[in-house]
Amino acid sequence: MISSIFGKTKPVNFVILFSFIFLLYPITLFFILNRDLTTLQPIKELIVLAVLIFSVFIIDFIVKRNKLTKNNSYAILFFTLLLMLFPNTLGDSNAIFCNFFLLLAMRRILSIKSLKNIKLKIFDASLWILIGSLFYEWAIVYLALVLSAIFIYEPKNLRNWLVILSSVVCFVLILGGFLSVFERLDWLQEHYRFHIDFKNMFAFDLGSSVKIGLYILTNLVLIIWAFLKLGKAGVGRIIMIRLVVQSFVLGLLVNLLVLSKDNYALLITFFPSVILITNYVQSIKREKFREIFLIASFLIPISFFLGRLLIS
Repeated sequence: MISSIFGKTKPVNFVILFSFIFLLYPITLFFILNRDLTTLQPIKELIVLAVLIFSVFIIDFIVKRNKLTKNNSYAILFFTLLLMLFPNTLGDSNAIFCNFFLLLAMRRILSIKSLKNIKLKIFDASLWILIGSLFYEWAIVYLALVLSAIFIYEPKNLRNWLVILSSVVCFVLILGGFLSVFERLDWLQEHYRFHIDFKNMFAFDLGSSVKIGLYILTNLVLIIWAFLKLGKAGVGRIIMIRLVVQSFVLGLLVNLLVLSKDNYALLITFFPSVILITNYVQSIKREKFREIFLIASFLIPISFFLGRLLIS
């Protein structure tokens, strides 16, 4: 049943998932994260929700444009299910905005494979990452993904490497000019401290840590499977998978570096994760087993989410 709906790309799939996210977001804020209605800013929350929903569009576009999966809606389905499995991500607006700009950067990075307008794509990707760093300063480490793409596709052209520097200069000049208007140049020093909260980094919460640990372990298994099985799909395909995997690793690194009681950056790892999960689902030959896997993928997040609702 699930495969018959999301196994194809249909407009109704977006309607279903958008409606689901539209309900999931306020339920999470009020009943799981216990946000006070009087302290919420309706306009801000609507913008955050709009960015979250638009992120689903971007994921679907990246997947289809770069043929990271077959012609189905499993990627956006699993993204929505991961939001349910880790509802704390919905309470961190910085994670939602940062993820949005990193997706825009990923779109440009993966498109470098066409070898057309490479410098423009490098500039755009670097700039989107730098904008994402306005929400998490450590997101700047994603520039390593741009460097990796240059090394893979056109490393001998020195100007490609210098484009990243020009993007940084452009970003600093624009941001500096904007902040100087409001006499807030000190914000740069305050924000880009690259502070590591070791106290929270090594704090251990049994329920959350076990769930995140299983999530990471599952993705590590899928990464090994992807390199073993998808390597036969061609050099171009496996290169893109490598970039996706690097994105996941960098996401884990950022999540560790910004970890605190107010930050929950696991959201930025969801995109590479859903690519790996979707490719695995597609590899299941027997429809019966695929349906069982999809049903389990539904029941597990729903069970965790309902459990959080009951104990909140």
